[in-house]
Amino acid sequence: MTISTQQSFSGFIASEPQKSVSDSGITRFYARVGQPHFRREDDGSFTELDPTFHDLVAFRITAERAFTRFAKGDRFIAEGYVNTFSSEQGGLIIELEEFVAKKIGHDASRTNYNVDRTRRNATAVAAPASPAAQHTTVLDAMVPRATSAYLGL
Repeated sequence: MTISTQQSFSGFIASEPQKSVSDSGITRFYARVGQPHFRREDDGSFTELDPTFHDLVAFRITAERAFTRFAKGDRFIAEGYVNTFSSEQGGLIIELEEFVAKKIGHDASRTNYNVDRTRRNATAVAAPASPAAQHTTVLDAMVPRATSAYLGL
């Protein structure tokens, strides 16, 4: 079976996140985001270049969760796709793009955080588990298998 992949985007939240709701009730998260860039030099060192800035959006439950968890300056990694669209500005039609995040989380290599690993009890079955709890449950099931397979056990 092949591994399913999507486009990814890593960077930092450059503006205060905004939340809006469409007429049809769909929640939308929006933030201006920055992406750092570096140039590798001949001696092996890296020179930091100016970041580029882009629009990032998310919808529905991803938007709700992103709005409660992200603030200006946070480092993130998102999975999704680039949406290109046309807009009229000053009488000219211009092409714009935005990254549509289907999944988004803090960048673990640049963010200190605590994970809530509390398990759901039987009475909480109707309530959705937190993303951290869902992630932990999946990892609990996968890590022993993956580790055993990797080690040849």
